[in-house]
This record gives sequence, C-alpha cells and structure tokens, in this order.
Amino acid sequence: MCVESDGCEIEGSSSSDEVRTLSGSMSPGLKPSPDLHSCKPGQKFRDALRRYRTPAVSAGILSFGNVLNYMDRSTVAGVLLDIQRHYEVTDSGAGLLQTVFICSFMVAAPIFGYLGDRFNRKVILSCGIFFWSTVTLLSSFISKEHYWLFVLSRGLVGIGESSYSAISSTIIGDMYTSNSRTMMLSVFYLAIPLGSGLGYILGSGAKDAAEDWHWALRVSPFLGITVGALILLFVPDPKRGSADHMEGHIPHSQSWISDMKALAKNRSYVFSSLATAAVSFATGAFSMLIPIYLHRAQVVQKEVEACTKKVCSSRDSLIFGAITCVTGLLGLVIGAAATRFFRRKTERADPLVCAISMLGSAIFICLIFVVAKNSIVGAYVCIFIGETLLFVNWALTADILMFVIIPTRRATAVAFQSFTSHLLGDAGSPYLIGKISDKLQERFASSELWKFLSLGYALMLCPFIIVLGGMFFLATALYFLDDREKAEKLKKLMQQTPPSSVKV
Repeated sequence: MCVESDGCEIEGSSSSDEVRTLSGSMSPGLKPSPDLHSCKPGQKFRDALRRYRTPAVSAGILSFGNVLNYMDRSTVAGVLLDIQRHYEVTDSGAGLLQTVFICSFMVAAPIFGYLGDRFNRKVILSCGIFFWSTVTLLSSFISKEHYWLFVLSRGLVGIGESSYSAISSTIIGDMYTSNSRTMMLSVFYLAIPLGSGLGYILGSGAKDAAEDWHWALRVSPFLGITVGALILLFVPDPKRGSADHMEGHIPHSQSWISDMKALAKNRSYVFSSLATAAVSFATGAFSMLIPIYLHRAQVVQKEVEACTKKVCSSRDSLIFGAITCVTGLLGLVIGAAATRFFRRKTERADPLVCAISMLGSAIFICLIFVVAKNSIVGAYVCIFIGETLLFVNWALTADILMFVIIPTRRATAVAFQSFTSHLLGDAGSPYLIGKISDKLQERFASSELWKFLSLGYALMLCPFIIVLGGMFFLATALYFLDDREKAEKLKKLMQQTPPSSVKV
C-alpha cells in the first residue's frame, strides 16, 4: 500500500492491497493503519505551502514588496523631466505629483492601521498591491490634455501603497524579537533606498529602451501583481504579540480613540515621529527635484544641453538612482552595526545613533549646493555621504517604535507615524520647494543659470529641517528607557490578567 507522508492514502490505493515479502507473508510494517484517511483535494499542495511559510521566506517576500512600493514612487521622479516637458508644467506643478500622492497616502494610512490591528493583514496587503499596480498601469495611457487626471491617478496609487506601509512591518515585528528583529527590519527598510534607486534606474531604462517615458510606468505593475499573489500563498498572518511570548488571548484596545490617547502620551513615539517627519521632508524634496537640479547644473557648466527633445537625458536619474541604492545599503548596515555596538555602552543607543547621523548628514547635504555650480563630481560625493548618513535611521526608527509600543497597537502606531511624518514632511516639501523656485524665477530675468540657482536656493531649506530632526531624536533619547519599561510592564500585565480586566 502506498501512503503519503502526511498520513493519508494516495488516490487509487486501497487498504485491502497486500504487499508480500519474499517469504510470501504480509509485512507487518506495511499493514493498513486505522489512522490513515483519504487525501483531500489539494492537501499535498497546501502541505507544501506550509513548509515554505517560514519567517525568513515571509520576511523576504514582504521586503521585496516594500522594494516595489518605493520603486513605484520614484519611477515618476526618474522621468520627471519628460513629464514636465510633455505636460508643460512648472517646478511647482511637477512637485504637485508627489504632494497629491503623499496627501492621499497619509489620509488612508490610519484607516489601514486600524484595520491591520483587527483583521487579516495579508489579505489587506494583497488587495492594496493589486489596486496600486492596476492604477499605475492605467495612468500610463493618460493623454497630455488631462494632466489633472494623471495627478489624480497618483493620489489613488497613494491610497493603495499606504495599506502596505502601514501593516507589512508589523508582521515582521510579530515573527522576530530583539537583535533578530533589528536585523530583519534593517533588511525590510533597505527597500526604501533600494526601491527608490531602482525606480530611477527602471524608469530611465524603460524610457530609453522604448524611447517613450510612458513605458516607465508599465513594468512595475506586473511585478506588483506577482508579489501580491506570493503574499497570499506564502506569508502567514502571525498571532499579534507571538514573538513577544504573549500567550493566550491578547486583548485589543477598547477603541481607536483609546489607542490614539495612549500614543499621544508616549513621548518617545511623539518625538521619533517628528524626527521621521524631518527625514521625510528632505527625502521627499530630494527624490523629486535633485535630478532636475543636477541636470541644470550640467547645463550651466555646458556639459549638456537643456531638455527640448522628445526624450530627455537620463544620465542624472541613473546616477542618482545608483547612488541611492548603494547609500541605502551602506546606511542600513552602518546603522545596524553601530546600534549593536553602542547598545553595549548605553541602552539609549537607538535614538542617539539616529541623532548623530542626521546632524552629520545636514553638513554634507548643505555642501551639495556650494560645490554643484563648479563640480558635478563634488556634488555627487556630497550626495553619497549625506544620503548614507541620512539612511542610517530608517530601520532604527521602526525598532524604536517596536520597543515602546505594545503589539496590539503597533499597526495603528506605524500608520499614525506615517500620517504625521508625511503631513509635516514630504506631503508639502516638493510642492513648497518647487513654488519657492518658481517665485524666485519670476522675480528675475529667466536664464539657465538663474533656473539652476533658484532651485538650489529653495532646496537649501532641507539641511535646516534635517538639523531639527536630529534635535527631535535627542529628545527621544531622553524618554526612551521610561517608555520602553512601561511597554514591557503592560505586556506582562496583558499576559497575567484576564482580557476583560486589562486596560490598554
């Protein structure tokens, strides 16, 4: 009799089948067992899926999904010169694309955070990916007479992508703890610079290959649909708090209002969210406008001509994308290594490493606008160092949140942190800096030199905001230990006390 490894009989075999030995008698080890049962349809396939639903595989799929999340955002930035020429819009009009995207993103994030704390997270993730991939593909067919519709499409993409950003990291947080969680979150948040850099490269490469910028928006949607399917098949929805050894039933907060009140009283969470907003302000403006600024710098140096052709030069987008990929990897590796080292010296290592790296980043980002007029290579060097230091804090900020927030409130905390960081950060920074640049250009005679200088003067606001973010991380360090201790006590109380009597 032939038997499957999970204890069920293969279709077509029978318990009455006899297997004879050389002596002619039935082998005792092969006699039918009463525990055997017929295989259900698809049982072998489901068992195979369960074998691959490991934390490492799940974290890998979620990290790849995060790469696509950020790749989709920066694909538009990678061909922004072409979009600007095609739709005939100003710097502020180009910046409006990012502003509309982020505004819809931040409004939807708290809603998905609420849903993520209460319903099946992987289903929400997959639906979000399918939605944003479809809208991105359709937006590539919008004609030049309907720029408002193209702007609206970016807003719809922001809604889809907010579901992923609000929930995905909490699944990893429920599969790993301590240094393992820091490492896996570092890999996960490597997607921010890696995806952003690949977005520039993919967008520019697809545009050059097809000699049409619309094709930059027609590649990532198919990858997104693939990742959505992989999440449904291989990523589990782990029990909330399982990695924190919270056994039994874990109570939810009484209401969303009680969650928000608790988060508002958590000073480490508040200050780290404000610091994240400063990072978002700078990265939002940089991701959209730095390639244009670098192109104008080379026009001033007479290395290239101004964009008047059907397809603009992709050189700066490609170089900036490659730098972003490399600096993202370096920043996250340096951040994880530095935090692991300094945790032996002080328990406040996470916020202190973030603060020092941001203050150092501000210096080199400021230098970009000093050297760009005379040396494009010098500008790239400053961008490389400044971005590396800026990317140190991405995973560490998420780890700070995991330390000071209880598991049943983490999705809401991630979503609201995303909301505030975008509201005060990149929701307005691309449009604001583009508007400042436009106003400066209007006040003086238009020339290629003045277009370059006006955008540089507007971007000079970013290093000052980064310094402010470093100050907020220093404030986080003051309250980090107290808030972490409160979270640990509350988790123990939730384990020991009946659910109905726990006030969270």
